[in-house]
Amino acid sequence: MSVVTKSIVNADAEARYLSPGELDRIKSFVTSGERRLRIAQTLTESRERIVKQAGDQLFQKRPDVVSPGGNAYGEQLTATCLRDLDYYLRLVTYGVVSGDVTPIEEIGLVGVKEMYGSLGTPIGAVSEGVRGLKNAASSLLSGEDAAEAGYYFDYVIGALQ
Repeated sequence: MSVVTKSIVNADAEARYLSPGELDRIKSFVTSGERRLRIAQTLTESRERIVKQAGDQLFQKRPDVVSPGGNAYGEQLTATCLRDLDYYLRLVTYGVVSGDVTPIEEIGLVGVKEMYGSLGTPIGAVSEGVRGLKNAASSLLSGEDAAEAGYYFDYVIGALQ
């Protein structure tokens, strides 16, 4: 839930106008909108490159994943792994645009550990893949923008552990 929605919901629940502090937080959110959209646009336009670099990093650090019997062994399973990395990158862009982790949590993290567990997918490898996404994305962003996006990558990584 964005800062705007949270502020309105809280104020309405108490049948009051928005407080000066809430209005200041909304102003900051609106002012940072252009930067958040720029970050999301960079991640979106570079998604193939980011996902490929993250996959390469993952497969280098975790060769067991692409070895016979591994969860990404063979062309089809490797493509599935890269598809999942693309999914997490997309979730991060949702967080960046909204300025909140709620879309990440509600859309993509509820039940994810259980799902990967039932599939026999090593959750550590998934979180390592998201670290690779963060590294690849950070190399395309300014320091401040990388820090902003990094918060959302770290949220996903933490949720996977």
